[in-house]
Amino acid sequence: MLSENQSGQNFVTKTSCPLCHEELVISWQSDEIPYFGEVMYITATCNCSFRFADTLILAQKEPMRYELLVEGLEDLNSRVVRSTSGTIRIPELGIDVEPGSISESYITNIEGILDRILNVVITATRWCEDDEEKRLRGLEVQEFLKEAIEGQRPITVVVEDPFGNSAIISDKVKSCALDAEEAGCLKTGMIVFDANSSEMELDASDSEHRLID
Repeated sequence: MLSENQSGQNFVTKTSCPLCHEELVISWQSDEIPYFGEVMYITATCNCSFRFADTLILAQKEPMRYELLVEGLEDLNSRVVRSTSGTIRIPELGIDVEPGSISESYITNIEGILDRILNVVITATRWCEDDEEKRLRGLEVQEFLKEAIEGQRPITVVVEDPFGNSAIISDKVKSCALDAEEAGCLKTGMIVFDANSSEMELDASDSEHRLID
């Protein structure tokens, strides 16, 4: 069941709750966000307390790759636009941050990206306290990231997006289009919405994956 408002941009649908199987109301609201373009906010509520919220990026652009060599404090201020389908890589450390079912889109800068990754590495290192080799590797990665955040060590940040909705904004950034094979190897996140066909595809990923080699 679908009910549109007067503008035709916001509407609600109703389906069955996945928990209690009673009626579930899903609200859809469109918006325009700088750098991301047209998006759709989705919220669902049920009397059984089930809640769901997500943001769909409706625009689909050319698959892109951005690479920035971060060499100092000025580079750390470079803006990063990361959509729910964006993958972030730190080649020197073998770190990949790939989109999963709870991925969120955000706008930050290079320093913000490195801070996020550092927090994850700190947590992962604590989990490896019983494995001395992994613990020492975690401490080594932490030190590398801290020096990079202070502008004392060069580091490469790569952003790839099969839908072209992510980017690094800097005069120094190297960008190139990805071919179909390269784009096909990238994860897309939880929901892919094709505005032309109105079809949705569910990604099998359970969460964002951060790998430390």
